[in-house]
Amino acid sequence: MSVRTRSPLRRPLAVVPLVLAVLAALGAAPAVADTPQHRPAYHFSPSKNWMNDPNGLIFSKGVYHLFFQHNPLGNVWGNMSWGHATSTDLVHWEEQPVAIPFDANEGVFSGSVVIDKTNSSGFGTVTNPPLVAMYTSAYTAASGRDGIQAQSLAYSNDDGQTWTKYSGNPVIDIGSREFRDPKVFWYAPAKEWRMVSVIANEHKVLIWRSADLKQWTRLSAFGPRDAIGGAWECPDLFPLALDGDPGNVKWVMIVSLNPGGIAGGSGTQYFVGDFDGTTFTPDGPASYQPPAGTLLQGFENGYAGWTPTGTAFGSQPASGTLPGQQPVSGYVGEHLANSFIDFDGAQGELTSPKFTIDQRYLNFLIGGGHHEAVAGATQGDPGGEVFTDFEDLDPATHLPAGWSATGDFVGFGATTSGLPYHQGDKVLDTCVVPDKCDLAVGTFVSPEFTVTKGYVNLLVAGGTHPAGTSGPTVVELVSGGQVVGSVTGNNSGEMDWRHLDARALVGKQARIVVRDDHSGGDWGHLMVDDIRFSDTAAGPRDTQTTVNLVVGGEVVRSSTGSDSEALDWAAWDLSDLQGRTAQITVVDHSSGGWGHILADQFMLAAAPAKSGTDRASWVDFGRDNYAGVTFNGLPDNQRTTISWMNNWQYAGDVPTDTWRGQMTMPRRLSLVTTEAGPRLRQTPVPGVDAVTVNRDKQQAKQRSVAAGVTPTGLAATVARVEVRVALGSASEAGVVLRRSADGAVGTRIGVRRDGTLVVDRTRSGNVSFNPLFPSVEEAPVTVRDGEVTFTAYLDRSSVEVLAEDGQISVTDLIYPPSAATGVAAYAVGGTAKAVDIKVTPIRP
Repeated sequence: MSVRTRSPLRRPLAVVPLVLAVLAALGAAPAVADTPQHRPAYHFSPSKNWMNDPNGLIFSKGVYHLFFQHNPLGNVWGNMSWGHATSTDLVHWEEQPVAIPFDANEGVFSGSVVIDKTNSSGFGTVTNPPLVAMYTSAYTAASGRDGIQAQSLAYSNDDGQTWTKYSGNPVIDIGSREFRDPKVFWYAPAKEWRMVSVIANEHKVLIWRSADLKQWTRLSAFGPRDAIGGAWECPDLFPLALDGDPGNVKWVMIVSLNPGGIAGGSGTQYFVGDFDGTTFTPDGPASYQPPAGTLLQGFENGYAGWTPTGTAFGSQPASGTLPGQQPVSGYVGEHLANSFIDFDGAQGELTSPKFTIDQRYLNFLIGGGHHEAVAGATQGDPGGEVFTDFEDLDPATHLPAGWSATGDFVGFGATTSGLPYHQGDKVLDTCVVPDKCDLAVGTFVSPEFTVTKGYVNLLVAGGTHPAGTSGPTVVELVSGGQVVGSVTGNNSGEMDWRHLDARALVGKQARIVVRDDHSGGDWGHLMVDDIRFSDTAAGPRDTQTTVNLVVGGEVVRSSTGSDSEALDWAAWDLSDLQGRTAQITVVDHSSGGWGHILADQFMLAAAPAKSGTDRASWVDFGRDNYAGVTFNGLPDNQRTTISWMNNWQYAGDVPTDTWRGQMTMPRRLSLVTTEAGPRLRQTPVPGVDAVTVNRDKQQAKQRSVAAGVTPTGLAATVARVEVRVALGSASEAGVVLRRSADGAVGTRIGVRRDGTLVVDRTRSGNVSFNPLFPSVEEAPVTVRDGEVTFTAYLDRSSVEVLAEDGQISVTDLIYPPSAATGVAAYAVGGTAKAVDIKVTPIRP
């Protein structure tokens, strides 16, 4: 189950008790504008409301069952239940009623379904075997165990149409808030059930056994390993015959993580190895060994010439995990630099002696908080004349004198806050409306004032939804009815200084407007405090948790942690700094969430160390392939997977109504031998090719494609697009899909001479709804005699690119206008010898 990453201080959406009457009344919900131009044609999406992870994939009696994380009450994350859809070909889907609903005591998080053929559970009969679901119970405050995650059962005796929760739930409970996503499967050699689940924040997959699905025994744990930049989720473990040879079977472990994906945000990695019924052992060495080098500091002999200042690092290196800290892993030896002293409260720096850079790379281990160094950031209070600090409030409006509210905020105002870095007792928070929080929209408006200073400085936190995007959460400076400037939040509960430039308004009248037009669940609120007037702009607060390289008094390299207590390798290329004198500073200027830094093993070396992200094998190199698991009930040679086509970085903002969320194209998995070892191969299920319309295919063979974009006259909206690129003298060449007539919109898919497949969606249509959405994805491919081939599967709001005979996959959402249907060839840096394109429509 992918859980929205939230500050501990953020208030979640309320869980509403679910009764049949509520579900029956869903059709009466307020209407919103539909977006049919983005509705997938051959990818599953719910008829309405929110969807994320696929759950309980099962093939039974000739029917594919897709269960999925679903909010039956709205199109934002919350009220997690199991939705349900069925298909006979994995292309045409029929949505069914909600299968396993949330209730007052629990949300129903991700899990799996098996056919209990022997009725080992006793929930059915041998002649009518039950379907048994194991899901994660996410307990609510009403249960008395708020936030605890445990594993529970439900069963169906009518082929998945109705479900009964087991009276003995939960069946596994370890008292954890990060224990989720059970995937159950039958292990034939032992004639028993096996299950994998995760302890998300520890990057561990737990392996369990059971004879009856009710009593479970823990067998082993796998991880941490490779990519650990975010929480591990949605594991799967299954056998595949290498190169189709039934005598050479390997096991594949799939683990999603968020954040920390190869393309940013959500991603899915996999491991190939062996499973003996108890332990999964991945291929390759047990631990990564970085390149040999000259050790500058390993912290095994105290700080040894390194100078600590402030209080964050103490007088000696830490012996691993400090009191109150989650388990620290990945460091070498017995000690490391660890600034978790006084929890996250302490601040300070640790500075190395000066040294001469005499090798190309500086490699080191880093962990802890993700707080980058920001140019112009300052520490301390910036001063200024206070306009309002939201402490002195009108008892009727709960606002400062002269302030007013509109929309949902009428009658509401500032409240007592425990947010990090706020001033005084109260802040203005647009999450103040009971039972609405992120759903509330409206404004808070200040009285007019005469501008006397050049800057309006203020503390802001909450959602990053800037002006010009769909549903902004902003503080505006308004004069003469015009918005002169605005600032937005930081997707955090930590208040930080921002400024509005008022220099052009000195002597004029203006007012402050706190605007929340965001009705989604992805940080859809804003917090504001301490609005001040000043002659100097307040930059962001210096909250860095970094390792910096200082040369000539300036920071020339900087790295930060990934909000993880697992250290991972980083490498700086110092080829431009050879012979220079340098110092390393380990900096903790943060006292908020993840306000600490971990560091170890600083080494000068001739080759770079590889991070776990670089070492990992990735199911997909795009932004939008997450939480994928495989179907139970199919033969191993038909191992089939479906993933959620989205990314938690912007999932709550994607511009679709009345639904939000869709699945990837179902894919068959196989395992093939490569020079790098066994690798997954993905191909579309037969049902996808079965709905292509060959009689309507179009082809274009472009020769001598000059630098720039060359229209082909082809069109494609829902189609399979096969491409051959012969680079010629071009450094990059490929196709532009879903191109508008004026060329302003289009998604570029091409290859570079260095062996990089590129998917560029920075101009793919609506890309402004979230600043993290515009992106360029890269994946490794082999250029043979200057040529590369790939296939793009287009739908109305997605593109899935398969290359290297299915060994490389890139999946991205796109939101072009319906009129953008053109196909063009392009080249960069020279003339491409050829770009051959074949477009075959897909019409389910």
